[in-house]
Amino acid sequence: MFGSKSIKIKGADCGVDALFLAIITCIGGFLFGYDIGQISGILLYNDFIYRFLWGSTATVKSLLVSFMGVGCLFGSLIGAYTTDFLGRRKSIALAVALYITGDIVQVTAKESWIHITIGRFVSGLGMGNLSVGVPMFQSECAPRQIRGAVVASYQLLITIGILFGNVVCYLMRPLENDSYSWRIIIGLGAVFSLPLGLGILFVPESPRWLAGRDNHDQGNVIVENDMHEMKEVLALEQQSGRASWAECFSGKAKVPKTRYRTFLGMGIHFLQQWTGINYFFYYGATVFASAKIKDPLMTQLILGAINVATSFSGVYFVDRLGRRWPLILGALWQSVWLLIFASIGAVSRRDESSPAFGIAMIVAACMFIASFAATWGPIAWVVMGETFALRTRAKQASLVTAANWTGNFLIGLLTPHADHAISYSFGFILAGMNLIAAAVVWLFLYESSLLSLENVDIMYSIQDLSPWKSAQWVPPGYLTRLTRDEQHFRGEMVEMAGKDGDVKPDVKSDGKNV
Repeated sequence: MFGSKSIKIKGADCGVDALFLAIITCIGGFLFGYDIGQISGILLYNDFIYRFLWGSTATVKSLLVSFMGVGCLFGSLIGAYTTDFLGRRKSIALAVALYITGDIVQVTAKESWIHITIGRFVSGLGMGNLSVGVPMFQSECAPRQIRGAVVASYQLLITIGILFGNVVCYLMRPLENDSYSWRIIIGLGAVFSLPLGLGILFVPESPRWLAGRDNHDQGNVIVENDMHEMKEVLALEQQSGRASWAECFSGKAKVPKTRYRTFLGMGIHFLQQWTGINYFFYYGATVFASAKIKDPLMTQLILGAINVATSFSGVYFVDRLGRRWPLILGALWQSVWLLIFASIGAVSRRDESSPAFGIAMIVAACMFIASFAATWGPIAWVVMGETFALRTRAKQASLVTAANWTGNFLIGLLTPHADHAISYSFGFILAGMNLIAAAVVWLFLYESSLLSLENVDIMYSIQDLSPWKSAQWVPPGYLTRLTRDEQHFRGEMVEMAGKDGDVKPDVKSDGKNV
């Protein structure tokens, strides 16, 4: 679209096409966040309650909220096929069309909670597909020096979407007795999705998807610096045929530690939801209303603002501090503040006259959200984008995203029942899940910061390399994770040219990202 124009970022020549791609695809994260932000507020609107929730049980409320997660679960599984068959771009465009269709169904609902729930399910099909395609597309197209920041920006846009949804609900609250209040809020989601659906058609296709179909010339456009390693890995993968779903779990794949990486990714993304973040964002307004907070929607605005502000630190640090330590320390910090939140909540139920308890709970929630936004929010998506081999990437990313949405669905479904049964003590359970999350990362996740996607494969193939020692590992032929041994690579390129003649002699040894 922009030809060969490029700018230098962190030592990498980043093409304007690649930057435009990063900006456009991040809208997918905004849509995800906007839905989270608006549903929390809409649940308190009088007209919405009268039409869909009046006299209903906690089960109806939980299904209405959580059924989008069911759609996302199926959408993420479908995404494994659409991203491979249609390509990354067309798959994202299809997902936007599904999302808009679901919003239209919701806006036309009158008095049936089933009607609006079906609409949320259809929107979820699109959102689930997006949550597979966008991080995968970003990780395959971004130069390794900024790959973490680019994929982390997906989570940043989720937080901005949550805050924007909170703001819109707050501004529309005076009109809560009219049906067009919540219809406008839902309909705005379809409007916001249009730049993504149209803009994605004007960016280059993923170079790794193109290279997998022997289209190396177009693939050179974005990540030429990685093309040498990419061709070697693709040659080995193509000899073993197409990947199956069973291969993701069999442990017999030609790709190293395939089953290990599948379960690791699924575990991290399921635990991302069970850190407790959507306990606050799906039901935060309801939770704080029960804590006698005078304006629970204003509280949601505060939480949303904290979420956005601290997400910038996640984008900044993800390529500086790596993946492992931010996830481990973040989970430990979150567990501490969930314990404080639950303890204060339990005490406040015995003395509901003091506003200090409510304020203290808000502070604890803010500290929890600040940690999540800087660590587990963005970095879980980064891990998904860079952990899997190209041969199985689409299917594994689909399974991982399905695990994320399964966790999301269960949080949405169980929170009203848990709130009724054990109230704020639910926070103790979530604190325990954070401790489990910290242990999983320490024991099983390898440090992939600054590695090409192909070198991540090599790292996982080393049998005697422990995850907690992986940060010191340097790929063969490299002096550091970013600095090549040019003599080593020049010799390999000459050897490849002698074998098949497909390496052009005028390619620069230092490569270029355009």
